[in-house]
Amino acid sequence: MKSKTIILLAGTIAGCSALAAPVDWSKLPPAANAAGVTFAKNIQPIFKESCVGCHGPERHKAELRLDSLEGVLKGAKKGPVVKPGDSANSLLVKAVSQLDPDLAMPPKPRGHRGPNGEFDHPPAAHGPEMRPPGNDGDQDMQKPGAGGDHEFGGRPPGGPQGTNGPGMRPPHFGPPPKPLTAEQVGLIRAWIDQGAK
Repeated sequence: MKSKTIILLAGTIAGCSALAAPVDWSKLPPAANAAGVTFAKNIQPIFKESCVGCHGPERHKAELRLDSLEGVLKGAKKGPVVKPGDSANSLLVKAVSQLDPDLAMPPKPRGHRGPNGEFDHPPAAHGPEMRPPGNDGDQDMQKPGAGGDHEFGGRPPGGPQGTNGPGMRPPHFGPPPKPLTAEQVGLIRAWIDQGAK
């Protein structure tokens, strides 16, 4: 009887933890008060610093290019990421706000920090292909098709570190991109609200 109760309780706890609370999008940083915000002048430098490494001319994960206005407006393989005039409902804003961990861009590092606070190996920057050697604790993520299509927040199929096909990031590629600040997200919101030009 005790073992049945323990098993039932463990299952209930696991089920509850699997149910994530809905994201409170009202916590999005507000749009900046800046007037005349343009892609070339204000937004492109932000994307160049934090986004183009994965969404640029060399690599364009999810078929999303953030290195040009045309690329941003074209969107990703599953559709637009910007709704001109409606930043609060633009997927790009929701992703860069980091409010939803499953959608967050750039994704949060998955590496381990050493005693000096530095990463002792490059953190995962979009999934299992960047896991350190010997880290096989997430085997099911390495199966093809596991974790989705690598849209915003998804994970691409891939093998152990360094064994992916052409176009994948090499195993040692430097520090991960920095998440955008609330001010940068606000500027992107202002740009989208002003028509994304």
